[in-house]
Amino acid sequence: MAQPEAEGNTSNRTLVSYEVRDGVAYLTLTDPPANTYTHEMMCQLDDAILKARFDSEVHVLVLTGLGEKFFCAGANINMLKQSDPYFKYNFCLHANETLNRLEHTPKLVVAALNGHTVGGGLEIAMAADLRIARKDGGKIGLPEINLGVLPGTGGTQRLARLVGKSRAIDLMVTGRLVSFEEGQDLGLVNNILDGDDFMDQIHDFAKQFCPPNMASKAVGRIKRAVQSGAEVPFESGLAIERELQQQLFQSDDAQEGLSAYIEKRKADFKGV
Repeated sequence: MAQPEAEGNTSNRTLVSYEVRDGVAYLTLTDPPANTYTHEMMCQLDDAILKARFDSEVHVLVLTGLGEKFFCAGANINMLKQSDPYFKYNFCLHANETLNRLEHTPKLVVAALNGHTVGGGLEIAMAADLRIARKDGGKIGLPEINLGVLPGTGGTQRLARLVGKSRAIDLMVTGRLVSFEEGQDLGLVNNILDGDDFMDQIHDFAKQFCPPNMASKAVGRIKRAVQSGAEVPFESGLAIERELQQQLFQSDDAQEGLSAYIEKRKADFKGV
């Protein structure tokens, strides 16, 4: 199988940095200026997601890009152009598995859109639970039609679920990019933050879902109930909800929350 030239010198490079602060794990795409992803970057992202998932000190994941120009401009075009069809198929398959893992990790995932979020970059962001953008920070969209292909890393499916079928088709067949502000109107962006301290604001936003402020296990189970339940029949979704609720009833935080309510005091959650 032909190996894409774009990956030739990346094996020893850190393409996804990992840092934990105050219960928040930061997964940063670090190949500026565009932070385009290769097979190596996707492997490192997969490793980082698993690391955060099983770290008991991590309660929220924040995914962002290095620099201020791009969150991520999608897959590395040279890699795709120079690789054979077998590699491309398996690359998309692996990327889908990684984003599915991100989507179903039982911890809240926030995509901090620091810059342009296009193509595969938006596909990554849509696998997060919430998308918070920097005001006037860039454009968002899926322009793969201009390359003669479709958004093949979950883009056609997640976009339709976020904005509806008709709007999703319109955005993808025209390939048009929209501002973060219009993206918010469409339902692609949850919130837009103003000011020069974007990542500081993101940190404050993420910390509110960590102990002692909030029962992070309940936050994660709400996320799992929605993400898993939305893909199955209603009755099956209710069964998932009941199972997750039973798990929470057995948690220390549920006991603390109920006691704090009865005693009319602020709960001191531990994340367990």
